[in-house]
Amino acid sequence: MRALILEKMYEWSKKPYQKFYKKNEAWDISIPQLIRYPEDTLGFHLGCFLLRYNFELQPKLEDHDIIHVLTNTGVSVPEEIGMQYYLWGNGKRSAYLILVIGLGTLFYGSHLKSFYKQYQRGKMAHRFYDLAFDKMLTQPIQNIQNTFNIQ
Repeated sequence: MRALILEKMYEWSKKPYQKFYKKNEAWDISIPQLIRYPEDTLGFHLGCFLLRYNFELQPKLEDHDIIHVLTNTGVSVPEEIGMQYYLWGNGKRSAYLILVIGLGTLFYGSHLKSFYKQYQRGKMAHRFYDLAFDKMLTQPIQNIQNTFNIQ
């Protein structure tokens, strides 16, 4: 039930977040284009991630899926919350992130140890959450992870 509540809250908040908060341009790329990138690239891995979970690129929210790919984070509700803890550790600050962490901690307090581990992982990585990932799709994913100490 708690997962359903958080998923519904996300669905209700996604459109206003895209429209009023996200100032970046939507990426002009499709999944078939992504999977045509060389196999070692960030773009190819993003395409595979989207296909694996039967996701579509969400306009202006593409970076979110890139973070999943770079950090090798799953898509369950506790994993999504953990990824927000990772981003908090990496230095990201936003009202949306704080809301997700607050509600996630309230609803999934039993995962606090895991969330703290994600926070620590984010602190160990060099700041990367705000990079222009659309310009990095042709780069080898391993190079990006090594450069930014993303583990």
